[in-house]
Amino acid sequence: MNHEEATYRLKMKGVTATSNRILVLKELAKAQFPMSLSALESKMPNMDKSSIFRVLSLFLEHDVVHSFEDGRGILNYELCADSGTCHHTDGHIHFYCESCQRSFCLEDIQIPHFALPDGFIPTSTSFVIKGECPECGKKRR
Repeated sequence: MNHEEATYRLKMKGVTATSNRILVLKELAKAQFPMSLSALESKMPNMDKSSIFRVLSLFLEHDVVHSFEDGRGILNYELCADSGTCHHTDGHIHFYCESCQRSFCLEDIQIPHFALPDGFIPTSTSFVIKGECPECGKKRR
């Protein structure tokens, strides 16, 4: 993703393109898998953690990214579709690799619907499977 593509994508989401926002967006696009705040911080040593966090918070508000807890209590961030509302609430499963510490969205595997007792109103669902990703599995063989 180049500078112009990043600027356009942010504009389509209603976000003013600043240098920090463009840098975070480009880093997430380059990663091609969900990243935690700490992982982003290590990839972007010239930007402090609080600045990255502020950008991610703004991106969450404007459907630039969605977040999910990876089973270790750590939020991971992943880019949403180029335009429109992010439908991450559709409820798919995530996978956390215990070897490489990467998280993956398994969008083709939906979380089943659960019939909750009366009075319970869900606002989000999270389902994380932990194990070893195919790439790490190949390294062990």
